[in-house]
Amino acid sequence: MPDNHITTESDGDLDSSNRPSTTVSTNTVAEMLEHGQSLFDNSSLYFGHGTDNSWDEAVYLLSFVLELAPDVDRTVLERTLTAAQQAAILALFQRRIDERIPAAYLTGRAWFYGLPFTVDERVIIPRSPIAELIINGFQPWCSAEPNRVLDLCAGSGCIGIACAYAFEAAEVVVSDISPEAVEVAQSNIALHKLDYRVSAVESDLFEQLRGEQFELIVSNPPYVDADDYASMPDEYYHEPELALASGDDGLDFTRRLLREAADHLTDAGVLVVEVGNSWVALERDFPTVPFLWLEFSEGDGGVFLLTREQLLEHRESFQ
Repeated sequence: MPDNHITTESDGDLDSSNRPSTTVSTNTVAEMLEHGQSLFDNSSLYFGHGTDNSWDEAVYLLSFVLELAPDVDRTVLERTLTAAQQAAILALFQRRIDERIPAAYLTGRAWFYGLPFTVDERVIIPRSPIAELIINGFQPWCSAEPNRVLDLCAGSGCIGIACAYAFEAAEVVVSDISPEAVEVAQSNIALHKLDYRVSAVESDLFEQLRGEQFELIVSNPPYVDADDYASMPDEYYHEPELALASGDDGLDFTRRLLREAADHLTDAGVLVVEVGNSWVALERDFPTVPFLWLEFSEGDGGVFLLTREQLLEHRESFQ
């Protein structure tokens, strides 16, 4: 749910359905956006890191240069750009085309749960449908607000930090095997001034969390299988392989998580894990496990939920 649309109270998002008419000039914001859209449409770019089309990608980059708020009024479209602003915007457009770098890395900023996060190539770019679960408070599966939440394979820490906003009394731990990712997560914890109840831990799965239990464990782990990883668009190769690839079928990490998660959940605890396209392999390998596949109004899904009770009941299968 990236907040990268120019909006107005009366007209709503400035999306591809109500863009202004095409023009070759780049003197105004509207003209620059049309130019960017045309450039991107003719450059075989892939959009999947916060936007899904060339228009929104142009809005994202232009908004960064002009420091526009997500809810800026559409009258900004008529604003005349200075020569310096035009040059800065065009430079970002060209880098996006020439280097195939996702827009969030070019700006150092991404949006998740309506919140800004610092990102760079030490972490993957936030884009998980789990944001929708956080908005809904993980209802109805969390019967009460959790006291402790773990964001496992946290990367930028966006899921854990969003959970801290959703559950205002909860203690949140964000954990990642990558020390570089932990550094980024710590910077985002500081950005949101949540140091007093959100902490970042460097850990391979639960190694540094022995003896700790949580009412809610949420994980967006590496889950890309070998074939998919080899055929991904160029944009994805700017992201750390450690955060994407997980063996031949994409489930190397998830299998370990399923074996160990029950020991780190309270009696009424729940585990929520995103596995993307690898859900097919997961169902194949564990046909008796009652994975609850969650549905979303946005995003591709591939997210399952299991209770601690279910994890214990099927522990032998996970061994």
